[in-house]
Amino acid sequence: MLRALDKAERGAWKRMTDQRLPDRSFAAFLFDMDGTILDSIAVANRVWTSWAERHGLDPGEVIEVLHGVQVATTVRRFASAEMDVEHEAALITAAEVADVDGIVEVAGARAFLESLPRDRWAVVTSAPRRLAIRRMEAAGLPTPPILVSAEDVRNGKPSPDCFAAAARALGVDVGDCLVWEDAPAGIAAGEAAGATVIVVEATHRHSRDDGRLRVPDYRGLAARATSDGRLRLIESDPQS
Repeated sequence: MLRALDKAERGAWKRMTDQRLPDRSFAAFLFDMDGTILDSIAVANRVWTSWAERHGLDPGEVIEVLHGVQVATTVRRFASAEMDVEHEAALITAAEVADVDGIVEVAGARAFLESLPRDRWAVVTSAPRRLAIRRMEAAGLPTPPILVSAEDVRNGKPSPDCFAAAARALGVDVGDCLVWEDAPAGIAAGEAAGATVIVVEATHRHSRDDGRLRVPDYRGLAARATSDGRLRLIESDPQS
């Protein structure tokens, strides 16, 4: 069980989020999955390290670029001429589906998602659908009303297609959405879509000089519904 923040942590959270929340309401919230609402880094590192070593690759180089993009995209980046990219991607996905040890929610994510109106949020991930569902179940997160996965778009992140598809499914304008992301490819996709992007820093650290909105996790955050059914992100008392 997640614990409440102590006084020092509450102060650190407040310093990190001062002036970093959007001063407007949104039609919907669109969440990336890995690194944004759940932490699967331990699993990804294990699976991809094993794959890299089998093919004589440097695991560090592979791990450095895999976050936020589709499995086949990473495989293709390192593939030899004789490698069957789709076959290798399928093997990696199967290994990731089988291994959920250590997958946990990003602090406060479950409570935050459960507080949102069901028709006002979606999960937008580069993972295949069965892997996304497996990981969200392992982390104890609610089933999203809309899930846009790798199979649902021709062009993965950093293309904006996935966020545009999620907004269409919710019946809203993607430019009127708040995209929650952690990885550079996803941040680029959200910005290319014309959405407002907020960076979740629970698993990745980014330059603090880029002018982007950012939060460390979901503790101390709440969504307030406006009179016209829109969502406004506000601070609340950080709780477990």
